[in-house]
This record gives sequence, structure tokens and C-alpha cells, in this order.
Amino acid sequence: MIRKIVAAALACTALSSPALAQTAASDTNAEDNIVVTAARTILPPNALPLTVDVIGKEALDQQVLISGSVTDAVATLTPSFSPTRQKLSGAGETLRGRSPLYAINGIPQSTPLRDGSRDGFTIDGFFIDRVEVIYGSNALQGIGGTGGIVNQVTVGAPKTEGVSGRLLLQGTADDEFSKAGMGGKAAGLVQYRAGRFDASVGAAYEVRGIFRDGEGRPVGINLTQGETQDSKTLSLFGRFGYEITDTMRLDLIASRYELKGDGDYVAVAGNRATGLPTSAARGTPPGDPAASRTESLALSLTDSNLGGGNFVGQIFWNRTRDTFGGEPNPIATFQDVQIAPVGTLFDQSQNRSRKYGAKLSYERAVPGFEALTLIAGFDALWDSTEQRLIATDRVWVPPTDFRSFAPFGQANLKLFDGLVRVAGGARYENVKISIDDYTTLASAGRTFVKGGSPSFDDVLLNGGVIIEPVPGIRAYASYAEGYTAPDVGRITRAVNTPGVEIDNFLNIRPIVSNNREIGVEVKRGPLDASATYFWSSSKEGQLLVARPDGIFDVLRQRVAIEGLEINLAVKLPIDGLTVSAGYAHLDGKYDADGDDIVETDLDGANISPDRLNLAASYAKGPLSARVQTQFYLARSFTGPTRDPRNDFEGYNLTDAFLRYQTRIGSISLAVQNLFDRQYIAYASDTQRPTDNFFNFAGRGRTFTLGWDYRF
Repeated sequence: MIRKIVAAALACTALSSPALAQTAASDTNAEDNIVVTAARTILPPNALPLTVDVIGKEALDQQVLISGSVTDAVATLTPSFSPTRQKLSGAGETLRGRSPLYAINGIPQSTPLRDGSRDGFTIDGFFIDRVEVIYGSNALQGIGGTGGIVNQVTVGAPKTEGVSGRLLLQGTADDEFSKAGMGGKAAGLVQYRAGRFDASVGAAYEVRGIFRDGEGRPVGINLTQGETQDSKTLSLFGRFGYEITDTMRLDLIASRYELKGDGDYVAVAGNRATGLPTSAARGTPPGDPAASRTESLALSLTDSNLGGGNFVGQIFWNRTRDTFGGEPNPIATFQDVQIAPVGTLFDQSQNRSRKYGAKLSYERAVPGFEALTLIAGFDALWDSTEQRLIATDRVWVPPTDFRSFAPFGQANLKLFDGLVRVAGGARYENVKISIDDYTTLASAGRTFVKGGSPSFDDVLLNGGVIIEPVPGIRAYASYAEGYTAPDVGRITRAVNTPGVEIDNFLNIRPIVSNNREIGVEVKRGPLDASATYFWSSSKEGQLLVARPDGIFDVLRQRVAIEGLEINLAVKLPIDGLTVSAGYAHLDGKYDADGDDIVETDLDGANISPDRLNLAASYAKGPLSARVQTQFYLARSFTGPTRDPRNDFEGYNLTDAFLRYQTRIGSISLAVQNLFDRQYIAYASDTQRPTDNFFNFAGRGRTFTLGWDYRF
């Protein structure tokens, strides 16, 4: 059925870059000025057989003011992105039904060996200049990216001599303007340029109160996975650059982000049978509140005219420490009668991950045959991760080392004066995972597991063709392979069968996925329209399956996903007014019985609902405004293992934004969930139907008033 819909859509519509998040081009050449750094090339997006979206600074600031985070901003503007959980954890949040790779200036933020799902909260949006979204499985940035890449590009170097900068003050209140629901943010960035040297330093501090649902209740607290509500965040940023020559530049970028829960509330059980949401009440939960800390350092050297080509070199270091909270009733997984009687031992876990690596690439048109552009590069990554129980200092996930070496090459050939482009390339991945001998917790039978160092290698291919008969109108077809490591930590900590050896343990083999898509696009005059059909598969995919205690296990099974994305934006005759619409349909299945046939629907932990986005934006002179509605459509899950109680009822949310520019800065007002809609969040509505502590409502009407001054 979906193929018939696709055929009709492609015949009468037009694709490639979703229009909702993108500022419509004022002319057909505007896109030529965009460089999508996540694509590892300086070629413009219309030269790439990829679905690419660039969320500019103005659009990003609007959405962050509405929702409070970059992750929510991307999810709101991207129809094939799942609804966020509005929690610190992004477990189950997907792009095109698979996990996206979050990156900052190309540096991976994910911790794939033991995915703590905190990678969407590693820097404050105040320091982000734009977000580049590349859709579908690809290996452009190495590990991760089976669903796509969400690359956050930090603020650039100052362009003017002397001192410049930005100040931001904002306050947030729930619909009742209660003291407990109040929050605030203060941020500042100071930039300085003197000749060839420049520096940018800044800090952002945010306090969040509790959230309330559409009926005025405090939104439930997820003590274990963590919350953004009832928390404090400090984000520090620094960028120091020096122009060695007119074309060569050296940059050092450092950031530190820490979010800590205040621990002022405990969870109150809801009632799934009656529809009563989980809530929160004043109290002191046991142990340390959930927290997340990320520190990152990157040194890059670029030269736009090295031997007639473009060189990019980067070395980086990244460290994360994610603390998970503890429950009042001790988790059965942590119990050990050798330490304390059953049911009395309290513990909580902490992910510790450290990675460092290097990225090199060189791009040049072939001398004498400038229609052909070649790119050669090499990536290296080392990642060390473990998960410990911090109260008793036990190892839950053994220390695991990951090493990847990956040379790659790309080619882009322009034919018939740009009428046709052919692009393709290959990336050779050589991966090694090392784990020493270890013994699992008592809950897994104190099972001894013999360590090892399994290695894997594969050639990941990509290719595509683009036809652009006139500027601004194009069609393309492409194929790309991507890979990621499964959540090795979830797998290794759950081993309860004696005799397992890491060297031949199938479940920790990398996930190789592919993405095939076709699309058409029209970007001419007032029209920005696109339609894409894609289908992807992975022989040994990864599914998250929740246990009764709320801890997720991993299943490795065949997965197949297909979908349709349609976007349309039109500048109306009324000066400054643009209306837009976006639609995404996803269908995902997996092989539940091992017969190599995908027959069971992916559930809400693994795929997003269909969605329709509608928006109207106005910008003229000092005034800008936007009203947007997201319709999350009902979905039933079928298959022999599916529970009808997990069917999704659907809901819709409307947000509004208003900004006025004055001589002393801009004043903005944002309203999230304008009509104060009461709803159960998608993740809760589609999982764990008997868990009364997981029936989370979404956030009700919320006001944010901001003042933004640039000097």
C-alpha cells in the first residue's frame, strides 16, 4: 500500500530537504551558500544524493525558546523524528525508526557501547549556530548514524574587529504560574577579534522547576533515567582561533555541560487502567539524583586551498559521566544476598565513557577535469566505557574498549553542465572490541564470562544519481550503508549462561544497516516542496525490550523499515508570511520468530508514529511570529507478541511564538502546548501497560519570556 502512496506522491509532489525546518530560499542559488559539514564535503546540498536539512539559528532559537532543548527543537521540526520523552533520557527516540547519531562539530556524542541515551543533552542550544540533519543510514561520521546524523555546529568566529557578543535572559512558568513551576535561564557569550586571532567564551545557567500536565498535576518523575524538570544546568563554551594564512585556520573548541537533578520530588503512581497519569510529590528520593556531565575538547586545522583542495583535520577528546537515580523500592537486578538480605540492598548505576579520535579529509577537483571532485580521508576512534554500581562499587557492565580505523573515499561527477550528477564512495571499517574476563551480578547468576577481543571489518558503500533539469528542480536516487555497535553493555551484563566467550558471542557483532531512497525537490520562487520515499533493512538489528523492572534488554533480529516524507512551504503574497506542512509515514517490522521473515510491528520503543506538521510564520521588520501544530496520528501494533494495550491513541499539540526587535534587544514570548492539551506521552502510551510508574503525561501549557541582546 505504501508503495502506491509513494508513487502518487512522487508523481504530483516534489523532495530531499524537509522544508519545515529550513528557511525557504529567496532565490534558486541560496542553497549554494550552504555547506553541510556533516556531509564531509564543501559541495552544496543540491550536489549530494542525500536528504539534508539545515535548521538555521533563527529557527533553532525559536524552537528552543518554546520547548527548552535542541533535541525537542529537532524533533518538533522533523516529521519522521519520534516525539521526545521530555525527559533527560532519549531512549527510544528515533529518526526514521532508527537511532540518530548526535554530534557537535562532527564529534560523536553517543556512547554506543553502553548507550545511556543522554547524547541529546551535551551542550546548551545558546552556543549552537545551526543544526545539520542528514537522514537515513550512512557511515559519513563513522559509528552510529543508522537513523541519520544530527550535527550541532557551534557558533563561529567573530567577523568584526574588537569586542562583540550576546546576552540572554529568560523566565519560564507553568499555566498556574506556581512557584514550583518557575524556571529561568541566563546566558552570555563574549567574542573578541584582533587581526588573525579570535576568541569566544560563554556560559549558560538554567534552573528548571517542575512540569505540569494539562490538568495541573505535576508531571511524573522518572527517578532512574533522569529528568530535565526540577534540575539545574551549567554549560561552558570556549573557542579560540588563529588564521595562520589567508586560507589556513587553527581552532581549539572546548565545552563542558552538566545537568543535575535537584532531588526535591518522588514519584507518585498513576493508574493505567483508569488513565490516571504518574505524578510527583515533595519528598527526598534515595541516593544521588540523576545527573549528566559531558566534557569535550577538539583541535582542528583547516585549509581551503591546500594544493588547490580543501583539507580538514581534527583531533578530539570527549568524556561523559551519566548517573542514574535509584528507586525507593530497590531494583531486583542489584540484589545480592552476599551483601544484604533480598529486597534491602539499594544501589544505583553510573555510565563512564571516554573517547578520543582523529578525522582527516582532503577534497579536490581533478586538475584538468574539474567536473570530478574526489574526497579521501581517514577516521580513527577509541572508546572506553563501563557501568558501575556506585553505592557498592560493583561492576555491572565490564570495562569495554572499542577501536575503529576507517579510510574512506568519495567521488562526485558533474555531467552535462550539471544536468546530471553521479556520486559514490566506500568506507572500510576495521573494528575491534576488547573485554576482559568478568563475572555478572548475582541477579544474572554470577556467571563467569571469558573475555576476548573480537574484530570485525566491512566495506560500507554508498552511491547515487541526481538529475537537475533546471536550477531548483531535482530528482535523485541513492543507496547508503551505515553501521553502529549494539548496546554491548546491555548484552554483556545480562549473560546468564555458563560457557559464553566474548570472542565468538554473536550478539556483540556490529549492526550494519542500509538506506535506499528516491526523491524529488522543487525550490523555486515562493515554493519549497519535497517528497522522499525510503526503505532500509538490517540483518542483525537491535530492538529495545523493556523488562518488568523497567530495565531494557537488547534483541538482535532482522529489521525492515520503510517510509514516506512530504514537505511543503509556500511564501504567500502577503509580505513576510509563509505557510508550511510536513507529513511522515513509517512502517517498521522485525522477525520475532527467527524464520527470517519480518512480520511483527516495531513498538513505540523502536519507531515513531505517523505525523502531520502544520505551521504559519511571519517575519517583517521588527516583528516575527509563528504558530505550529503537530498531529501525532493513532497507531495500532500488530503481531503475535503485541499487546493491544500498547496501541497509540494519538494527540495534537499547538505552540506559538512572538518576537519584537527593539533598540535594546529583542523581546520574545513562547507558549508550548497553547491549548493546554492533556495527553499521555507516546513512549508511555505504547510501552509497559501494567507499570503505574511509567504512565507519564506530557507537559501542559508553558510560558517562556525572553530578552536577547547582541552587541
